[in-house]
Amino acid sequence: MRHRTGYRKLNLPTDQRIALLRSESQALIKHGKITVTATRAKEIVKFIDPIITLSKKGDLSSRKLAAAKLVNKDAVKQLFQMAEKFSLREGGFTRATKVGLRKGDAAQLVLLEIL
Repeated sequence: MRHRTGYRKLNLPTDQRIALLRSESQALIKHGKITVTATRAKEIVKFIDPIITLSKKGDLSSRKLAAAKLVNKDAVKQLFQMAEKFSLREGGFTRATKVGLRKGDAAQLVLLEIL
């Protein structure tokens, strides 16, 4: 039995949490790197890595599945253009580097970037 295999709720209702993951993932694809808290970064990695794996296939059904997750057409197009960069990599498409503590509440900040 695998205990604690769930997800982090990030203290948000389900619809807001999904919207947060989508928007942060789209920003990560668009800009290549973003700065977020450590717990959010871990959830974003769990959300975006399977989508990047879909983009490696490059077929129409993969594009539709990725579009269902990301919703933004421009982000999907940009992700599938970047797919050849990931072709030799089996996994680990993102890198999280600790940046420091946030000034207001001392939360651990992480620079999340696509390799």
